[in-house]
Amino acid sequence: MSSVTILLLGMLFTVRGTRAQSVTQPDDHITVSEGNSLELRCNFSYSGTPYLFWYVQYPSQGLQLLLKDITRDTLVEGIKGFEAEFNKSETSFHLRKPSAHLGDSAVYFCAVSDTVTETAGGAEHKPQETLEFSEI
Repeated sequence: MSSVTILLLGMLFTVRGTRAQSVTQPDDHITVSEGNSLELRCNFSYSGTPYLFWYVQYPSQGLQLLLKDITRDTLVEGIKGFEAEFNKSETSFHLRKPSAHLGDSAVYFCAVSDTVTETAGGAEHKPQETLEFSEI
């Protein structure tokens, strides 16, 4: 039986003059059997109106936008069967997939950005957390 391990990173984009606080991904790593559902948790503390993102980086590849929420939709559909649920009251944006595959082995990270249309002042990387898919 195969299982998948995922590496998870958090990223907080800060824009000059904003009050963004933090992005937290509480799991260091997860291992999921192939074909089972997976959930990657993302919580944020933010005092403005955020844009929310999930990115993925497959081995030996660059970053790829998996999905984004700029409209505050409750459920956002992404690519490759992923979706994320925005929960305003719990300040969470959890990524889910109903059926994991070995090809989902990658580094994933959640990001939040301000909606202010200014030049970005930089990006703050949060500590790396591990979520991987591995073959058993």
